[in-house]
Amino acid sequence: MAGSFLTKFDARSQGDKVILSWISSSESDLNHYSVERKTVNGNFIELGKVYPESDLSYEFIDDTAYKSNDAIYIYRLKIVDNSNTTSYSSEISVSHSVSSVKRTWGSIKALFR
Repeated sequence: MAGSFLTKFDARSQGDKVILSWISSSESDLNHYSVERKTVNGNFIELGKVYPESDLSYEFIDDTAYKSNDAIYIYRLKIVDNSNTTSYSSEISVSHSVSSVKRTWGSIKALFR
C-alpha cells in the first residue's frame, strides 16, 4: 500500500453520526488519508482528509450521515503518499438509521454554520 499498512479499519453508526477508526502498523512516505463514502448505487465522494500522526491510530467522524435515513453507507480510505501515488483500503459498510426529527434539526443547524 502506498505509504501505509492498515491493520484495522472499522466503522460504526452512533446516534446521527458514523465513526470510522483505523490503525496503521507502519507509515512510510505517507502524505494523507482521504476518507471516502458512497451509497450502494452511488459514486465515492471525499468527506475529508486526515494527516499522519505519530501514534498510528486514527478516528474520523462523518457528521453528514444524518442527512439520509435507513442508508447503507460504504466507506474506504484513499491512501496518498508524498509522490501522489494512491492505493485504497478495503471497503466497509455501515447500516445507518436516524430519526426524521434529528435529520430536520441537523439540516436547520447546518443553515447557521
